[in-house]
Amino acid sequence: MSNVDNEANGYSLGQILLAVFAGVVGIVAFVVIVAKIFGVTDPVEVNEPVAVAAKLEENIKPVAVVELAEEVAAGAPGKSGAEVVKAVCSMCHAAGLMNAPKIGDNAQWAPRIAQGYEILVKHAIEGIRSMPARGGNPALTDEEVASAVAEMANASGAKFTAPAPKAAEAAPATEPAKAAEPVAAAAPVAAGKSGEEVYKAVCLMCHGAGLMNAPKFGDKAQWAPRIAQGYDTLVSHAVNGIRTMPAKGGNPALSDAEVAAAVKHMANAAGAGF
Repeated sequence: MSNVDNEANGYSLGQILLAVFAGVVGIVAFVVIVAKIFGVTDPVEVNEPVAVAAKLEENIKPVAVVELAEEVAAGAPGKSGAEVVKAVCSMCHAAGLMNAPKIGDNAQWAPRIAQGYEILVKHAIEGIRSMPARGGNPALTDEEVASAVAEMANASGAKFTAPAPKAAEAAPATEPAKAAEPVAAAAPVAAGKSGEEVYKAVCLMCHGAGLMNAPKFGDKAQWAPRIAQGYDTLVSHAVNGIRTMPAKGGNPALSDAEVAAAVKHMANAAGAGF
C-alpha cells in the first residue's frame, strides 16, 4: 500500500466524531450571527396574543365607575292607583274582608259603582262603616285615594277616569341673596297620635271584629297568651309584622312610638298592665 492510504487509515473514530461535532457547532454559530445581523427576533410565545389583548383591555378601562344614585325630588309625583291598591287597599279588598267588595267581583261592586265615582271617592277619603279613612293610611293624598278607587272599580266593571298623576314640581328659581334675617325659633314637634287614636284609625279594622285571627279587642282569653310574651315582643311583632298582620298594621306612616302606644291600649283593655 501507498503512504496516502497509510495516513488515511491512521484517523481514529474519536477524531472523526470530534470533527463532525465541530462542524455542526460552527454551522449553528454561523446561523445565529447571520440572524442577529439581519434583525431576526426570537419566536413569539403562543400565549402572547392573549396577554397583549388583556393588557390592552386593562389600559382602556375607565379609572373609576360612577354610580348615579336616584334622587327624589321634593315635589315627587304621587303614587299610581295600582301602587296604592297593592300597598293599602288589597289588605281587605283582595279577599273581601269585613264586607269590603272584592276586587274583580262585578256583582259586589255594581251597587257601589251606581252611586257614582265622586261618592265612592268621598267614602274612601272620609271612611265609611268598617273602612277607615284613606284605608287607614293618612299619608295618602286625595288624588292617590281617588286613583285607587278608579283602579278597583274599573277592574270590577266601572269605567271611571282617574285623576291625572301629579307631576313633579319644578325647583324654585334661585333668588338673589338677601341680607341675613333673624332666625325664628323652631316650632315644637307635634306629639304623635295616642294609642286609642291609632287603634281607631288603623287597628280597629281587624282587631275590632277579630278578622284574620287577630285577637279581638277586649277579649281576655285571646289576648292572654300574647300578653304572656311580654310588651316588648308584642311591640316588635306589631312594628315588623307577623303572619297575616302587616308591619305597622299596613300603615308605614306610623312611628314606632305610635304603634307601641296602640299595642298598650289594646293589651291593657284585655287585662294587661303595660
